Amino acid sequence: MAKLLSCVLGPRLYKIYRERESERAPASVPETPTAVTAPHSSSWDTYYQPRALEKHADSILALRVSHCPSPFPGYLSLSKVVPFSHYAGTLLLLLAGVACLRGIGRWTNPQYRQFITILEATHRNQSSENKRQLANYNFDFRSWPVDFHWEEPSSRKESRGGPSRRGVALLRPEPLHRGTADTLLNRVKKLPCQITSYLVAHTLGRRMLYPGSVYLLQKALMPVLLQGQARLVEECNGRRAKLLACDGNEIDTMFVDRRGTAEPQGQKLVICCEGNAGFYEVGCVSTPLEAGYSVLGWNHPGFAGSTGVPFPQNEANAMDVVVQFAIHRLGFQPQDIIIYAWSIGGFTATWAAMSYPDVSAVILDASFDDLVPLALKVMPDSWRGLVTRTVRQHLNLNNAEQLCRYQGPVLLIRRTKDEIITTTVPEDITSNRGNDLLLKLLQHRYPRVMADEGLQVVRQWLEASSQLEEASIYSRWEVEEDWCLSVLRSYQAEHGPDFPWSVGKEARKHMHNFEATHCTPLPAQNFQMPWHL
Repeated sequence: MAKLLSCVLGPRLYKIYRERESERAPASVPETPTAVTAPHSSSWDTYYQPRALEKHADSILALRVSHCPSPFPGYLSLSKVVPFSHYAGTLLLLLAGVACLRGIGRWTNPQYRQFITILEATHRNQSSENKRQLANYNFDFRSWPVDFHWEEPSSRKESRGGPSRRGVALLRPEPLHRGTADTLLNRVKKLPCQITSYLVAHTLGRRMLYPGSVYLLQKALMPVLLQGQARLVEECNGRRAKLLACDGNEIDTMFVDRRGTAEPQGQKLVICCEGNAGFYEVGCVSTPLEAGYSVLGWNHPGFAGSTGVPFPQNEANAMDVVVQFAIHRLGFQPQDIIIYAWSIGGFTATWAAMSYPDVSAVILDASFDDLVPLALKVMPDSWRGLVTRTVRQHLNLNNAEQLCRYQGPVLLIRRTKDEIITTTVPEDITSNRGNDLLLKLLQHRYPRVMADEGLQVVRQWLEASSQLEEASIYSRWEVEEDWCLSVLRSYQAEHGPDFPWSVGKEARKHMHNFEATHCTPLPAQNFQMPWHL
């Protein structure tokens, strides 16, 4: 009966992975299902075959109670309360019966019984052997045991400067009306606007900004996500882990370890930050993987196996526990970690660079400086004030401000036909917000050069439509790259590496062009380390 109850209450099992050659045990392991070792095939068909009873019961339960129309339209009078309670009670009993039938179907399936035995054993004892066996299964991630806790590093328990349960530190925007006295009357006047901004951000705004958190989109992408996860586990020996962030959100991660290979770049870890509809299963992790690096991918809060909602505070909390996991559990030093982001992932990447200044490098692909101009682009002009206020108070993705707090090497990859982060049309490269990200970085690092004539030269270079035109600009302004590098090295030797510097004409060193649209995967040969002295 206990096993039957476990089958009734257990998670949905999606797939049993092919056993990887490197992880096959030399002898048979007790209670390990023979179904784990599936026939080698190039197809991605699931090797877990649910019985008909379980399959049909799952389909019925997937409809959910909330999708059932009410038989009592209009207002609900007192006389209708009793019939409605009968209807709701009957429906709940029917669903409970369907769940029991699904449990019976699972109980009669030796594959599922073997899986639930391993899952329960892992929850009782997270030994390496139990985790190895559990890693052969892909199931509802809510039932996956927590592998790493945000308070686990001993240094955090002893330090008062670490994150609290409210979250890690963020750069807060300055008040919009600094000259106005913050009286009770002014607060009352602002209250309707603040309420409106809050409602917009937590309903339409968040879903527009992070469509990957919408349930229907995730449901449609489920087969693709399962296929991508199978590829990472079976072909790349990926290891899945659940991390608990300081706000209570559970973060779904995938780690591919290349440290045991002959590739020298395998000693470096690339932490990948996905776009607003990207998942590590099918996202930008493929680029550093093909380039031979060790890779740690993670899903935004509210995406796939991760819980929560993707607001800036939750995003930063998630990134914090991911970096801590890489350092304290995976064993990478900050100097061996590269932060790589695509599109909106630039926010968490620049936050990590600002908060962990010893990381090796930051690579931002198709990213932007600030969200406000891009939000104004897609909303009516009459909403300008509301959009600006909503973004600043609730969705403030201030990438440039955070990036300027980082002292290390930076590479920006600009898509020359980007249709997302341009504020006019994709062909207008001058409106690409990656330009503004570069300019703000250069103005912070080289303030004396990036003024007047220097700023004019860099803007002309950014507006160049071809490599020939770029070369023409260099020739016209008589830029001697070797001389510039020698001046920079001399300055660094005399004054140290910390920015801002009083010299430097190195825009070309910090940005590479990629002739593609916003969503084109970045080829591995374009994944290069940033320039540094």
